[in-house]
Amino acid sequence: MGYSYTSDCAVLMLADGMGGHPAGEVAAGLAMATVASLFQKLAQPRLDDLADFLERAMMAAHDQILHYATEHAMLDAPRTTLVMAVIQSGQVRWAHCGDSRLYLVRQQQLLTRTQDHSFAERSRRPRGTASAAPVDANRNVLFTCLGSPVKPVFSVTKPLVLQRGDTLMLCSDGLWASLSEQDIVTELSRNPVEISVPLLVEKALIQAGAHSDNVTCLALTWLTPDTSTPTQ
Repeated sequence: MGYSYTSDCAVLMLADGMGGHPAGEVAAGLAMATVASLFQKLAQPRLDDLADFLERAMMAAHDQILHYATEHAMLDAPRTTLVMAVIQSGQVRWAHCGDSRLYLVRQQQLLTRTQDHSFAERSRRPRGTASAAPVDANRNVLFTCLGSPVKPVFSVTKPLVLQRGDTLMLCSDGLWASLSEQDIVTELSRNPVEISVPLLVEKALIQAGAHSDNVTCLALTWLTPDTSTPTQ
């Protein structure tokens, strides 16, 4: 996970290399480096089009992973999830591929979060119906990721105007799978991010115990209203 910024905009990003395929950590690292490099190239100091940047960054990361696999004569390419958010002119847009998540907490409530590209999320039904799928059914089975042989499926949001006190959190499934949604929202609402993030990571590690996946988390709280003109 990491971030990059200029005087006018910033990008937050988190990638989680996938097990079951070789060199997941390489795929995650390549994704991060590719997004950061493209941001530094295009943000001069603003991005002309946030949605275009997110789409280009996602595909550039995917292509870089496939290029790495070809260069190293790998029969199976490394694979990774990726979630990233760009902030500019007091607005945020984000994109994700896989099951690394973004949460947005506002006034002690979960305003929104990304929907995993997993069969578990796809099979969800409204609560209270007889066909409701178990929360953890096929949780680890994704239908898309970066580095796959086919073009990745990814989601890009519309712009959302940030309000003072909004908290954005990006995290791997090692965190959200071990904690309830309410635990996450409560902790992000109760403490500043420099306190809440280490606490959430520690709680997730303790809860998962010996079976813990990697737990990675990055968060930001918006404190200064931005009255600049809207961005694309």
